[in-house]
Amino acid sequence: MAAVHTPPVQALIDELGRLPGIGPKSAQRIAFHLLKVEEVDAHRLADAIREAKARVQFCEICFNVAESSLCPICADDRRDASIICVVEESRDIIAIERTGEFKGKYHVLLGAMNPLEGIGPDQLKIRELLTRLGGDTVKEVVICTNPNTEGEVTALYLARLLSPLGITVTRLASGLPVGGDLEYADELTLGRAFEGRTRIHEQ
Repeated sequence: MAAVHTPPVQALIDELGRLPGIGPKSAQRIAFHLLKVEEVDAHRLADAIREAKARVQFCEICFNVAESSLCPICADDRRDASIICVVEESRDIIAIERTGEFKGKYHVLLGAMNPLEGIGPDQLKIRELLTRLGGDTVKEVVICTNPNTEGEVTALYLARLLSPLGITVTRLASGLPVGGDLEYADELTLGRAFEGRTRIHEQ
């Protein structure tokens, strides 16, 4: 059977299809859109991707995206260093910051535990979190993993791991939809969840 697309087009569709949340049909639609736009617009997109990959790195303390060794939040002495909010991805920080409720520091796990995909504690930035908790500075850890299966598994694992350290471990209160992602929560819902966060008790 003859190929439906020329090799360059198929390669573009395949690469777009590897992006999270982009299925085969969406990848094909985006690919043909890019082929229709002006060449200067396509080059602008390609340049933006290249520049982001070249200039953006992970903060050496919290693993948020940054343009230098420290992200703006870790470099801000006005933030409360006694409370750390643990999130799955950097985009979750943006959602939380929009609420204006949290004034502490963050720690990005760069994912959530998912045994089916081979993602366990060693694949996340959990060891680095424990290192940050080694002194007497941190009094509370707020676990803000997504309210889905992977997020809940990660939250319970962290609660069991951190409870012997004598640090208060809390989880966001109800108000966030089960199975949803933090980045899609509106500011009011996320803000109220922060205000009503509860302590996690080891089971």
